[in-house]
Amino acid sequence: MQPDTSNPLSFRKYPSTTAMQCFETAARHLSFTNAALELHMTQSAVSKQVAQLEEMLNISLFYRTSQRISLTPAGKDYYIDVLNILKNIETATTKLMSHSSNVEILKMVSHPTFCARWLIPALQGFSQVNPLIRLEIKEQVGPFFSEEHDIDIAFLYGEGTWSGMETIKLFDEYCVAVCHPDYLQGQPLPPLQLGSHVLLQLSSRPSAWYEYFKQQLISLDGTFVGPRFDTFHACISAALSGYGVALVPLRLVAPELQSGQLVTAWSYSAKGRGSYYMSFPLSLGNSHKTKVMQAWIASYLETSSHSQIELAGSLGITFNSVSHE
Repeated sequence: MQPDTSNPLSFRKYPSTTAMQCFETAARHLSFTNAALELHMTQSAVSKQVAQLEEMLNISLFYRTSQRISLTPAGKDYYIDVLNILKNIETATTKLMSHSSNVEILKMVSHPTFCARWLIPALQGFSQVNPLIRLEIKEQVGPFFSEEHDIDIAFLYGEGTWSGMETIKLFDEYCVAVCHPDYLQGQPLPPLQLGSHVLLQLSSRPSAWYEYFKQQLISLDGTFVGPRFDTFHACISAALSGYGVALVPLRLVAPELQSGQLVTAWSYSAKGRGSYYMSFPLSLGNSHKTKVMQAWIASYLETSSHSQIELAGSLGITFNSVSHE
């Protein structure tokens, strides 16, 4: 591909990275002397680089007095842009240097709570066993995946059907009501007296509490009332603080239940509308890195499923197969 020479700012007129580094460091310290110390250059060399940059841009970036320097309005704006440019150069260079010719990059995306509480524990030891597969994991809230995204594998919650995607079901979702032990005050919570209890709400599932009690054939007012949070992680944190009762997936709150930091307010477990899936583009179904991850997750599920069943049994929780209507 031939370079586009129609742009009036040709490549040879771009400022050098040295000039940008000198400007950024001097702007950060508001001192050519301190910038020179950081960059292991002389003060005059830093000053000259900045002066050449100003000459090329035909604009002053600093006010200069005998005592100090300060940024001009244009200098303040340019500082932010240059800082971002240098960070991007550093990121790109580090990323390239960390790759070897035979390393595959596996890009994955997941909801933050699922990532922190299930995916990361599931991936423990993966890099040691598979040193030629480098993981890049992105966290994102809400519906985030489409074929246009540069993602190899997405961990999704839903009904398992996404256009252009192949899916592998991981497990169904069973939600339990949890709270801090002190919140119970030594007594089980009566579900028919919700007015005195705070139900922690998840913004993306406004009817979760209503459906939780509906599955038990209990009709209550006030199930939509309570402080709302964006993530299960925030709901769990609020419950840990004694703020109220959170309705969260058993798998994601298992550590706190096992340690006794949280307890179940009611023994019923509500089956969610959807399930959790590992999903990837059809074109990547037979790729080496995708198949390796499929096998790894399958192996992890064999043991984690058993531990969840044992945990539920020890807590007196039964898995209910009734779906939402």
